[in-house]
Amino acid sequence: MSLVVDASVAVQWVLDEDGSARANALRAEPGLIAPSLVAAEIGSAIWKAVRRELVSRADALTAAQAALLPFEALVANEELHTRALELAIDLNHSIYDCLYLALAERERCALVSADAKLLAAAKKMKTVEARKL
Repeated sequence: MSLVVDASVAVQWVLDEDGSARANALRAEPGLIAPSLVAAEIGSAIWKAVRRELVSRADALTAAQAALLPFEALVANEELHTRALELAIDLNHSIYDCLYLALAERERCALVSADAKLLAAAKKMKTVEARKL
């Protein structure tokens, strides 16, 4: 069975943050998936860490690649965008987060996140199980 993992979790695989131990335990789970947007979101979070001088440029580039390795598949945003937009409108929530919700709904699997706002949006849906990291 698949498990949708958002960027808030994937970033913790490569940056030492609160929750990194719990995030790393998920890496062993089979079938980790995400919308392809996750690569950009991971990159943005790592870029912010470089700006705060928490990680070097070289380590950031390595981390960006390593963060994608546990994923079995990245699903094209285009496959999810119509449903994600419907959810964004209905839930009054960002379409970026709704890509994760649309994927979890489509695959009939759980979503794991450390993002409280995304988890709150998922709670409003009857079709998605959301798990807090």
